[in-house]
Amino acid sequence: MKKDQDIILCDLDAFFAAVEQVDHPEYQGKPVIVGGNPDGRGVVSTCSYEARYFGIHSAMPMKKALQLCPNAIVIKGNMGRYVEISKKVVSIFEQFTPDVEIVSIDEAYLAIKKGYGLDTGKAIRKLVQQDLGLSISVGVSGNKLLAKVACELAKPDNIMALWPQDVPGKFWPLPVKTIPGIGPATADKLSRLGIKKVEDLAKYPLKALYRLLGSNAKSLHEYANGIDHRVIEKGHEVKSISEERTFTEDIYDNKHAIPAVLNELSAGVGYCLRAKGLMARTVTLKLRYSNFMTITRSLTLNEATDNDLTIYDIASKLFNKHKGFPPWRLVGVKVSSLDKSYQQALFPRYEEEKQRKILVAKDVLREKYGAPMVISATQLSLRDKE
Repeated sequence: MKKDQDIILCDLDAFFAAVEQVDHPEYQGKPVIVGGNPDGRGVVSTCSYEARYFGIHSAMPMKKALQLCPNAIVIKGNMGRYVEISKKVVSIFEQFTPDVEIVSIDEAYLAIKKGYGLDTGKAIRKLVQQDLGLSISVGVSGNKLLAKVACELAKPDNIMALWPQDVPGKFWPLPVKTIPGIGPATADKLSRLGIKKVEDLAKYPLKALYRLLGSNAKSLHEYANGIDHRVIEKGHEVKSISEERTFTEDIYDNKHAIPAVLNELSAGVGYCLRAKGLMARTVTLKLRYSNFMTITRSLTLNEATDNDLTIYDIASKLFNKHKGFPPWRLVGVKVSSLDKSYQQALFPRYEEEKQRKILVAKDVLREKYGAPMVISATQLSLRDKE
């Protein structure tokens, strides 16, 4: 990490639900849930803070969410619209610095000249609110880790700074699960050793931690001491496109919840590919278990694709083959080996050509009207199952 920089983490609050509330003023102040079919096997993608008041969270089955809040407004979601707004937010970031690392559709790190982070964060929050009507939480520090922690503490709709010199007084007294990467299962393991606060982990012998946390011991020990050497990663050439979901609670359901999330992630990745005029030959599944063991498994195609359903089908097969044992705390879909050119076959198969025309038409209408106006029969089937 460069010493002459401040690091900012900007995280849009309840992004999908917030966009729906901006687009539909009648939803303001009401519990909004974006997710799958409540009459089927759908899960919550995200929800407004009004819905979170009732205990609703992402990856929760929609049926359970509606039991907690029967009057919630349920929306299937509009990824095209969310991508459109996300691009506008990134444009605001780029007014302040070219050093932007996009983490996900609603989250990004920024590197700012040292001493200007807090003022820049305030200016960004003001512009996002004024121009787009959205609230955004901002964390400021000298490294990514502390910026992330500060951002989480600032939620919702606020800004906070957490500097390295503040670690003993402000970071150490917090619960150990405040550290990014420590979920409920690991927190329980640490608790059995008397490690309940960040300070306990920071002062625990590193050699003893290796027996409990394996290869993650060193990085988590450094995090507990406020140390993070990661740098801002920005790339002018897109080498991969990915989306992932870290669950609020570990997921045990591999029949309903995980397939629904894979479907959503694949749709987002496919849309981004087409929006950038790219196709991908390799699809990668990322899985993180409750003990923080993380695996990635890939499959390379003979022909490049930008089709949501193809990506989803491969991701699902990779999951079914390599899922291991639950619970899972993160799942992600990435495409790589990107190619800008679409190779038109001399004699294209009818079904392939029809699918391509549908994809092109769907994206054109989505960009024009801000909603998915055309979907394939297979996609409709998947939505019905959710």
